[in-house]
Amino acid sequence: MPTLSDETFLETTADRLAALPTVQAVTLGGSRTQGTHRPDSDWDMAVYYRGPFTPADLRAIGWRGEVSEIGDWGGGVFNGGAWLTIDDRRVDVHYRDLDVVEHVLAEAEEGRYEVEPLLFHLAGIPTYLLAAELAINRVLRGTLPRPAAFPRRLRATAHARWLDAARATLAYALANHAPAGRRTEVAGAVAVAATQAAHAVLAAQGEWVTNEKRLLERAGLRAVDDLIASLADDTGEKGPTDALTTARQLIESTNRERSTTL
Repeated sequence: MPTLSDETFLETTADRLAALPTVQAVTLGGSRTQGTHRPDSDWDMAVYYRGPFTPADLRAIGWRGEVSEIGDWGGGVFNGGAWLTIDDRRVDVHYRDLDVVEHVLAEAEEGRYEVEPLLFHLAGIPTYLLAAELAINRVLRGTLPRPAAFPRRLRATAHARWLDAARATLAYALANHAPAGRRTEVAGAVAVAATQAAHAVLAAQGEWVTNEKRLLERAGLRAVDDLIASLADDTGEKGPTDALTTARQLIESTNRERSTTL
């Protein structure tokens, strides 16, 4: 059982993280910042550093858990972190290189971004996720740039790019997997395309995204669950084709209804 109150725990943990060499700021993010947390939710924190950051310094604090090296999480904007237990609480600590963060912010203002693969994310992550964190997360120590709003240029380019990706995902599955009756591949394509389309809708609406956990609900695409279920229940030869066609119709209609603010 925790021995500290939530606020005391947060203050003492932030102090320890802020004292690490080259760390300029510490933030709290995730569900506990957005008000969607449960009592057993993790505490998502990040250290923003300038110059070389040495994970061994974090490891030396002595908290129980796993501390990765720089680049162990793929080497992109999510370049590493730690899974820790602190005062009987589960804590994730993400590494954030301020030089990378500032570059991503500048690119986002011009409507430019990249999509990087990341474990547990169906569609990958847009690099502007770093800007989303700055806009949403709570700064506990130090100071950080904070976007005033979702950049206008990014709203247009991200909407178009994500929607094109969703259409292409479905088109490929319709041409290659559905005729062969590959239900698993079709189900995967529907899930990925729905997630891509959800990114498109929320970008058009100027809403920041930090992960995929509630992405479909926020974009009004949760009905895709019924399509996935139909693939398991329907044994007819046209099942996969029907599911892909219906997914395309759902994505297009939701996009028209929800992306009118561009």
